[in-house]
Amino acid sequence: MDIPVNLEETPGKTIGRRRIKDSFDFGMQLQQAGASLQNAFEIRYIPKGVHRFHSHEEADKWLIAMMARAAAKRIPS
Repeated sequence: MDIPVNLEETPGKTIGRRRIKDSFDFGMQLQQAGASLQNAFEIRYIPKGVHRFHSHEEADKWLIAMMARAAAKRIPS
């Protein structure tokens, strides 16, 4: 079995490091960002459970159909 990584090569240089001053505040901001994405993409209206598809294209079509159905429910008649 061949190793795909050259172990003799030195790793690249680290340009910078990410410094988080308050990890709790960062976690809360991350949670708020996730909640806003959930609302933006209508993820909460997609039926839960195990869904089996024959291809990624079929899964994408189903996801778009569920998002469209959820958006149609939100539009007043």
